[in-house]
Amino acid sequence: AFFWLVSLLLSSLIWFIAVKASDPRDEPLQKGLLIFGVTFSVLLQEAFRFLYYKLLRKAIKGLVALSEDGCSPISIQQVAYVAGVGFGLMSGAFSMINLLADALGPGTVGIHGDSQLYFLTSAFMTMVLIFLHTFWAILFFHGCEHRRWWEITAVVVMHLVVSGSTFCNTLYMGSLVPSYLLMATAATWAYLLSGGSAQNLRRFLLCK
Repeated sequence: AFFWLVSLLLSSLIWFIAVKASDPRDEPLQKGLLIFGVTFSVLLQEAFRFLYYKLLRKAIKGLVALSEDGCSPISIQQVAYVAGVGFGLMSGAFSMINLLADALGPGTVGIHGDSQLYFLTSAFMTMVLIFLHTFWAILFFHGCEHRRWWEITAVVVMHLVVSGSTFCNTLYMGSLVPSYLLMATAATWAYLLSGGSAQNLRRFLLCK
């Protein structure tokens, strides 16, 4: 969570400087800066995810050196899961804070005939991002462990696609549908990389 906060602080600083240095009346420029800000924030988050992986890898080596049997008490998969949950929960907390700030007013959503699904859509989008960060961390850490750079690239591309889809929020379903489809894909992928199988899932559902 701390690493995600640091990435947010740095991306917010860049965004603040870019907005202050530009003309607020230039709408195309402001839209371009918004796209740049989202892209830069995503790349910075993934860079800090990689830095966090490197830090944890050194920590695990230290635990192995201190252990009696020469084995780490935690696996890289467990670390990846916890790291993803931390990223996701902090991301969701900030999304919720922004949502509550908008709910304070002024005005009412949909008062001019627009869609009233803003808050509901934002809640579902926050939920999917929490899950996605968890799955992305598992995929990202697995890619780093096995030098599968295409897995890391896939995580970055999925993150960019989900974040970019929020520019279609005027359609609402335009951002939710692809995000949930990507979540299902990432969940299946992470499950298989963690050693899961269809047989294990069947046993779990049947409580065997």
